[in-house]
Amino acid sequence: MPHPGVPHSWFRDREGMGLWEGRGKVVATGIGTSPTARRWDEKPETSMGAMTIIAIRKAIVDAGISPDEIDGLVLTPESTTGVSNDPNTPPPPGWEQHFKMASFPQAGITRGDIDWILLNMPELKNVKFMMNGNICMSVSFVAAAEAVAQGLTQTCLVVRGWHNLAGRYYVGVGPSALKTASGRGKYASIWGMPACGTTAMVFEEYCRKYGKSHDQMANFVVTQRRNGLMNPDGYYSQHRPEMITVEDYLTARWIAKPANIYDNDLPIMAALAVVFTTPERARNHKQRPVYILSHGQTRPDSPGVTPTLEQWEQSTDRMGRILYEGAGVGPDDLAFENMYDGFTLFHQFHLEGLRFAARGEKRGYALDLYETDIGIEGPNPVSPSGGNNGNGRTRWWNHRDSILQLQGRSPSQIKKKAEIGVSGAPMPDACDALIWSATPPD
Repeated sequence: MPHPGVPHSWFRDREGMGLWEGRGKVVATGIGTSPTARRWDEKPETSMGAMTIIAIRKAIVDAGISPDEIDGLVLTPESTTGVSNDPNTPPPPGWEQHFKMASFPQAGITRGDIDWILLNMPELKNVKFMMNGNICMSVSFVAAAEAVAQGLTQTCLVVRGWHNLAGRYYVGVGPSALKTASGRGKYASIWGMPACGTTAMVFEEYCRKYGKSHDQMANFVVTQRRNGLMNPDGYYSQHRPEMITVEDYLTARWIAKPANIYDNDLPIMAALAVVFTTPERARNHKQRPVYILSHGQTRPDSPGVTPTLEQWEQSTDRMGRILYEGAGVGPDDLAFENMYDGFTLFHQFHLEGLRFAARGEKRGYALDLYETDIGIEGPNPVSPSGGNNGNGRTRWWNHRDSILQLQGRSPSQIKKKAEIGVSGAPMPDACDALIWSATPPD
């Protein structure tokens, strides 16, 4: 059966809303992460759905609770930004021997599905609240936070799985896969531009405006890989544990100049589940609770087919103001930032919009910051999770690590005291973000 999406009224998408009403009333505790894979081998036991079940069960165990305590489930049904099967493609042979079938043929294969999960996880027998957080897991985090804050669910799972089928990523999908193209896609998507092309153009404009260069990105990208290799659950640590060097980055082949191959994240398969609950119930959970202070969303109207530097800067500035207003904190309160880095060349827009480690500056300072000590040992830890670039494409390593950092158990734990952090995804002009705290607000 279809499940509702997130009501628009739940999003904090404008300034002047004041402190978030749910501030400090929602916490994250248990986390479950599946194994990773580069591509699906079409075996049921290694499918996206199988990985999702693994992640859910691990999150419940990590929280130290019983499955029958779970009464809510928020899921992101989209499970890739690359190649997917036709929705009516039947499952591979032997699928029905491993899993019960939902009405949607691709459930558990190329699409997350609440009904499919409940059919195949009978232990989740008390789930009453169900909602889809479409497009990005960041939306699902916001939806679950609001649902718990409003008393619609007491102990809620937030879930997303990712699949990666054989085929060239982003090639032959979307408008370019159709016989005709309509809407904005007919102008921007049918000529074969790589997915990072738009980001590369805006980054080039950024460098011209502020007198920066692509070479200044090197330390950030190398640090991302270093942080990611500390994470035993990441793709690179599990399958390709080789470190990259500054020289590797500076001599890498271009994908859409000035974006090279290391400026693009690697498509993988993986799944994540996180337990959200109330502070009162978290007293009986095994893990230390991490409080959500606020959340924010930006979805500005686009003036054209591709975004501009001005649009990205205005949007990320606005996100910073919305988040800080709702949380009752400011840039100097952040111990770390874990904003999205799917294409590394737009990470600095998020960072500068938040004024992280700004030292009084407003724009154009992030690439200079990248050339300082931004590692976990330094005074300004930038993306300590390693993000997508250091772990593989999921859009959730940053959220996961923010919770773990504040619980004091991140594999790439920062050395300074971690009290407040921020994470969000995906794009500078289309983002959902949250501010997290190790302690309840005053």
